[in-house]
Amino acid sequence: MLSENFTEALTYATQLHAKQVRKGSGVPYIADLLGVASIALEYGANEDEAIAALLHDAVEDQGGAATREEIRGRFGENVTAIVDGCTDADTIPKPPWRERKEAYIAHIPTASPSVLLVSAADKLHNAQSILKDYRILGESLWQRFQGGKAGTLWYYRALVTAFSQTGSSPIFEELERVVSELERLA
Repeated sequence: MLSENFTEALTYATQLHAKQVRKGSGVPYIADLLGVASIALEYGANEDEAIAALLHDAVEDQGGAATREEIRGRFGENVTAIVDGCTDADTIPKPPWRERKEAYIAHIPTASPSVLLVSAADKLHNAQSILKDYRILGESLWQRFQGGKAGTLWYYRALVTAFSQTGSSPIFEELERVVSELERLA
């Protein structure tokens, strides 16, 4: 069962991302955070992993090192380590897109099981959102992404490969199915 810590994390995440929307869609950003937490829980996340799922973009998008320290103080070292493992950049300006994505992919084989679960939940939710939006918008969807169509498809296929190299998992298999469907349609 989830404790008051999860409720506190949900409130904190909602406050941190209150003015943020999903790229190109206008959907409140909390929808992503809830989606990632839901997927992580469905695939067996414990409370720390579920809290990290809610906060997976907090350091990257909402304050860098100061937010990391706030998370550490509120939710502890374990949650902070998982969030760090899901963060591709914590500086402003961020490094170039391709460089960030290559570094993120490179760290997956050495990531902890908790980071793998939360990261895969994040990537699965993102891939599901991209697939849904592609079915509605078609090719114009790719304008939302710094990597464009080719870069975005490369990134998600590279993620599938990197996750599969760490072992077999139902969440990795589902990510592979969604990415394959996206590649087939696109």
